[in-house]
Amino acid sequence: MKRTAQQGVVTREQLRAADDAAVVASFLAGDERAFAVLVERYQTRLLNFIYRTIGDREKAEDLVQEVFIRVYRHLHRFDPSKKFSTWAYTIASNLAKNELRNRSRNPLVLFQTLSSRNEDDDRPLQFEDTTSRPDDLYRKRHLRALVEETVAQLPEHHRQVFVLRELEGKSYEEIAEITDCNLGTVKSRLNRARNAFAAIIEPGLRE
Repeated sequence: MKRTAQQGVVTREQLRAADDAAVVASFLAGDERAFAVLVERYQTRLLNFIYRTIGDREKAEDLVQEVFIRVYRHLHRFDPSKKFSTWAYTIASNLAKNELRNRSRNPLVLFQTLSSRNEDDDRPLQFEDTTSRPDDLYRKRHLRALVEETVAQLPEHHRQVFVLRELEGKSYEEIAEITDCNLGTVKSRLNRARNAFAAIIEPGLRE
């Protein structure tokens, strides 16, 4: 639906500093700049999530554009008591699932190391650390390539909860909502994915 941009209500910098709920409210009130802020805030994150799920960068770029088309068209239906990020990830998840159903090859994904990760740690894994020595950065990049190959071997339903929990840092409750599964299923799939990942990657870590 067409909106008339509000002038002089808030600056773009204020919009960027606002939380998601305030940005969504500004957009629904008619400020088109707020939608650009949502795109700026989530485009890269959603692109990476879709890419890690389907393994095709070009297609992922198309799908993330579709995510924002749907967000723009349907944001007026969004329940403001919910988290915008969960809603956006749910749309991205559904589009990625549809893409995988339409093809037969195994997708590539990206993940993390599991050693020393606490089960209640919601923080996503960080592969790069600009303060690290060059040899440390090399090892981290080597590990990143290794886990890409490893996680590609996980089944789709395990891979998705794996990426959402360990890379995106989503809570169990958010993952359940995004994937439309109950908490028990999410935890079961994540546990199996972690075990499978550890078993597959172990030989490569010994090299």
